[in-house]
Amino acid sequence: MCPPTWFDVVYAINPWMDPAVPVDRDRACAQWSALVAAYEAAGHRVDLLEPVPGLPDMVFAANGATVVDGRTLGARFATPQRRSEAAVHRAWHARSGVRYGGRGLADPVAVNEAEGDFAVLSSVVLAGHGFRTSLDAHAELAALTGREVVSLELVDPRFYHLDVALAVLDADTDHVAYHPPAFSAEAQAVLAERFPDAVLADEADACAFGLNLVGDGRNVFMPTGAAHLRDALEALGYVPVEIDTSELVLGGGSVKCCTQEIRPAPEPAPRQAPDPEGDPR
Repeated sequence: MCPPTWFDVVYAINPWMDPAVPVDRDRACAQWSALVAAYEAAGHRVDLLEPVPGLPDMVFAANGATVVDGRTLGARFATPQRRSEAAVHRAWHARSGVRYGGRGLADPVAVNEAEGDFAVLSSVVLAGHGFRTSLDAHAELAALTGREVVSLELVDPRFYHLDVALAVLDADTDHVAYHPPAFSAEAQAVLAERFPDAVLADEADACAFGLNLVGDGRNVFMPTGAAHLRDALEALGYVPVEIDTSELVLGGGSVKCCTQEIRPAPEPAPRQAPDPEGDPR
């Protein structure tokens, strides 16, 4: 995560940004700090990325890299305003990979905005395209990770990244929530077939950034304002942890956008000691 020290809206690269609307940076910092505190209270570790002056969107750390089983694919931003962020993320992963058993850091060829458009499940990665991340990037991530990557076309510019149209509630059980109208008819058919138990978010949920959440299988860290989705998750046994991110939403992001999830390399299987009474071979 990256503190919103320099957060501001000085350009418009998504439908939610309006440079004419002033940003209360102190309020943004307080909201971000509340999210960090909620993660830590639930037992999660938060590593920090140093913010850089002149890069006001660095708070949206999810877009900087994708880590799957310790393998990291860097970002290549679609918009020139954010392209310098990629090098900052790369440098962090280059020096910090030892923390998560880094198994390689790949520089991207195709445009990808990382976890903005990549949702990682137990054995498959859902990948958005249509506004930012290219289809070629889906193939890059598949080659790097060995995971199946399922391409999903986004069609509503309000939901320009996958992480504002679909959320991972429990990666271990492949349980997701999504807003069907954000996707093409073909993508909707794929989602319905693969995830018949998915939670469906309504228009109000999606426009409140309710799907821009982080789920750990029990807790669901989500922005305030998505009452229908919150109630549906609570009924399923999840524990919604609501965070006011209204100031950060002025930049077009919320909980998930602020959070790059680090998926470490699997622990090696322990070696079995030889049986002293067994076959010496």
